[in-house]
Amino acid sequence: MEGSLEAPVRHDIPWQDEAWYDEAALEKELRRVFDICHGCRRCFNLCDSFPILFDSVDESPNEEVDDLTPGQLKAVVDACTLCDMCFMTKCPYVPPHAFDLDFPHLMLRHRAVEHRKGKTSMADSQLAEMTRNGRLGTTFSGLANWATRESNHFTRGVMEGVLGIDARAHVPPFMDVSLTRQAAAIIPAPNPDGPAFGRKVAIYAGCHDEFNDGTPGYAAMKVFAHNGLQVRIEYPDCCGMPRFENGDLGAVAGAAERISAHFAPLIEDGWDIVPLTTSCALMLKFEWPLIAPGNGKVALLSQHTFDVSEYVVRLSKECGLTPIEAMPRAIAVHFACHARAQNMGPKAMEMLRLIPEARPALTERCSGHGGKWGIFKQNFDRAIKVGKTTGRNLLKNEPDIIVSECPLAGPHLRQVIEANGSEPPARIGHPIEVMAQAYGL
Repeated sequence: MEGSLEAPVRHDIPWQDEAWYDEAALEKELRRVFDICHGCRRCFNLCDSFPILFDSVDESPNEEVDDLTPGQLKAVVDACTLCDMCFMTKCPYVPPHAFDLDFPHLMLRHRAVEHRKGKTSMADSQLAEMTRNGRLGTTFSGLANWATRESNHFTRGVMEGVLGIDARAHVPPFMDVSLTRQAAAIIPAPNPDGPAFGRKVAIYAGCHDEFNDGTPGYAAMKVFAHNGLQVRIEYPDCCGMPRFENGDLGAVAGAAERISAHFAPLIEDGWDIVPLTTSCALMLKFEWPLIAPGNGKVALLSQHTFDVSEYVVRLSKECGLTPIEAMPRAIAVHFACHARAQNMGPKAMEMLRLIPEARPALTERCSGHGGKWGIFKQNFDRAIKVGKTTGRNLLKNEPDIIVSECPLAGPHLRQVIEANGSEPPARIGHPIEVMAQAYGL
């Protein structure tokens, strides 16, 4: 029978089990899953993993997955951005179906095997050191931003040659001062007339918001405080998503243990936890509990973590919001993959509909960026190609504002729009920025 009548489930990731790293067993599972995908082909229009797989099978001597070489199998893995969209939106064979198919976590397993063998590239490994890189970048922001600017052809050419980072790809600039170091001076006092007065929210500044662009953080703290919430900003460490992409699951488990221990006392004291970045929220809510299933603090954090848009919608339902002025604007909303993967629905749309006269319209397609995946020379053109339809759909109704819940998708979509011959907006920011604008904050 195709499909299942039950809700999809995900298995714990057995990264501490030696059998999980057995290469013969891994190849057998890759071929089993790829054979099912080859027979189904519903994911043909997602990332390039599927076209690569289907073309390889179609061009093989017997048009069978058994014909594919290990190198061809690896090409499918390398094209995966771990966006989770095949599992969440397309595949009819996810658990509890008997086929037990979880394509993204199988790609993760392959990367974990490669990582254990020391095959993670130097660039991937070094870019995953997000906290170290962020601290260095903010300390030497002038030099770092000069060197990484796309218009600096000399340094970007060197970066492409040494690190493999495409000279055309946008690299996020660094702030002069990290968000948490600014916190004491910029967090507003809670509005005593706000309907959420008495509640407390701890904003988890992910790496990008902590070191590169604090704009969503500024907007979130203002919106929360305006509605009466006591606000604090925390950055105990990187959530580990870049290491997750590398298959370095031991490091991810370590981050989960440290960060959940940091937030546990706050949760027990009544603080809700709101990550600014969808990828961080996905890690805290869903991936960490699968990597550290026996850790009570990880489970506690998962239960008390809310995405930004999700949290505003939750407040509106539980206690109401401070009245919002009318904002007659057309807003194109990019539904980021890691927001979709949280299985909560399009909360950014729901949040923006709370603004009187706002006209949000949703685009449910991948930007193509895929974390650090899309900045590499071998992936950048593919990242632009995957995002082409997304960029076109965002422009379809000539919006006044374009937003995305992913801080990396926004600048990348600007490049996609420009590459397709259209004029990109000056900024594609987070939907919470529009809420702050509607409040006049």
